[in-house]
Amino acid sequence: MSVWARYACGVLCVLTAFVAACGPEQPNVPPQGKPATRIVFVTDWKAQAEHGGFYQALAEGLYAKRGLDVVIRQGGPAVNVPQILAGGAADFGMGSNGFIPLNLVREGVKVRAVMAVFQKDPQVLITHPRDDVKSIADMKGKPILIGDASTVTFWPWLKAKFGFADTQIRKYTFNLAPFLVDKNAIQEGYLSSEPYSIEKEGGFAPQVYLLADNGYPGYANMVLVPDEWIEQRPQVVQDFVDATIEGWMHYLYGDASAGNAMIKQDNPEMTDDLIAQAIAKMKSYGVVLSGDAESNGLGAMTDARWKVFFDMMVEEGLYADNLPYRDAYTLQFVNKGHGLSAGAATAAP
Repeated sequence: MSVWARYACGVLCVLTAFVAACGPEQPNVPPQGKPATRIVFVTDWKAQAEHGGFYQALAEGLYAKRGLDVVIRQGGPAVNVPQILAGGAADFGMGSNGFIPLNLVREGVKVRAVMAVFQKDPQVLITHPRDDVKSIADMKGKPILIGDASTVTFWPWLKAKFGFADTQIRKYTFNLAPFLVDKNAIQEGYLSSEPYSIEKEGGFAPQVYLLADNGYPGYANMVLVPDEWIEQRPQVVQDFVDATIEGWMHYLYGDASAGNAMIKQDNPEMTDDLIAQAIAKMKSYGVVLSGDAESNGLGAMTDARWKVFFDMMVEEGLYADNLPYRDAYTLQFVNKGHGLSAGAATAAP
């Protein structure tokens, strides 16, 4: 029995609660007066700066001017984006990492990644300031706090590249207390989340190692779209991608206040300082504009990089080598340049 079949009994309740929680919504009419195409876009977590370009595009009317009536529904701990898309409760969704679309292919779900906002997966390893660890390689053989989900995502890559072993794993429960009290602790985290919280709560700046800067090849923050939309309404998908690209450029290199206001409206836990540091890290680490995006434009993806990621995970036994991995994505809507290279970013309005 497939994963989707096993989920069938529970997915209806999840989807019903998801839709009900969002309340009634009024359709928008684009400026030119034509009927708008409604798109419900579900994110992978509560509203945050890492979703900022989508909110910016909505707040500035960048979707609306292309005839799109976009509704952003924030995710959370009880929201499973692949389930939501498979069940039809949302039109488009956010894929947190490269495993999401590959898993959809494995389960026979016709959904593809159409753009990758993050060229670098923001996954990091974090330590206290210490002389015996100055690189990821130095962590070999040392205990590391790792979440359950990570044992089948980036952990196999760490084992293959740096010789890590499963005996190093200690369970990470997303509580910072064990790390803060143990100066020898190492733990996983998200570039714009745990390091900032550690600095605020612990009163010290941790050492932060971005996996992507050490060879981890996965994309992140992808837009997932069902094949039906891609095949039957490609211009709508292109319009969504183009508006999203513009929104992200404005959010990172222009005035982000409109997007931030919507983020804080959806998620009152977000503060100005938390948002500001996240934006600063996305820019300084080149999370959005680096690699292929520098020449091909924001959202870029390539066959070569997807193959590297897939081959690596096949070698680690996570996927069968005959999986049609190219069904996980399409390059149809990206790599068009748009004049949005890193060098031109500061000139964006």
